Amino acid sequence: MASSGRKRNLYSPDSQEHFRISRSKIDLFLSCARCFYLDRRLGVSQPSGPPFSLNNAVDDLLKKEFDSYRAAARPHPLCIEHGIEAIPFAHPELEAWRDSLRRGIDYCVPGTNLKVCGGVDDVWVNHKGELIIADYKATSKKTEVSLDADWQIAYKRQMEIYQWLFRKNGFEVNPTGYFVYCNGITETDRFDATLKFTIKILPYRGSDEWIDGVVKDLYRCLHSKALPKAADGCQFCGYREAAHAVERELALA
Repeated sequence: MASSGRKRNLYSPDSQEHFRISRSKIDLFLSCARCFYLDRRLGVSQPSGPPFSLNNAVDDLLKKEFDSYRAAARPHPLCIEHGIEAIPFAHPELEAWRDSLRRGIDYCVPGTNLKVCGGVDDVWVNHKGELIIADYKATSKKTEVSLDADWQIAYKRQMEIYQWLFRKNGFEVNPTGYFVYCNGITETDRFDATLKFTIKILPYRGSDEWIDGVVKDLYRCLHSKALPKAADGCQFCGYREAAHAVERELALA
């Protein structure tokens, strides 16, 4: 199939090599199969947004902080405060699991040439030996942080995919994961080059029952020779269609 998009990291149905499908690409498929197909088969990606540098800084600092308690095999004070009986999980592959761009934790899906992968923020372990997936989030809002917004379904799916990946790698995983949510405080008189946060740990009980079926649907989509229909309300597809319509009108004028 001809493509005028990028030429690298494209899925080929005839390839025998495993093709990496990230957690975010599964979310893209669920949002709009056409955008997913354009990206993974034809090399036409959605425009990327700006990097979340401050969020990444919070992630890095939290990882360092939890790592200090991991080295001491002690629970983090935030976990004690929230009644979570767990300590940071020490494992030689932890840094690889955190590297979403090059490594991450992955699983080769039987009967396909797909390798599903994802990069976690942290993993804890309870007294039963069950792993607990933890994800760091940063924001700044005047109201209490929660997981109630419609768009946060992406956060929940993210947690469930990580839980699924660890189960597929042979680990016992507790169905309840946690979001360490940092909320920047702006109700101060001065900045003084210091940004303070309130931190809440929000539990989320995940279910990964949907993932195997979605991966099969995604695999069939990648093998299709036809461009899938656009999802209802997809802003990217709506923009492309509107732009093409105007271009056709100008060409006929």
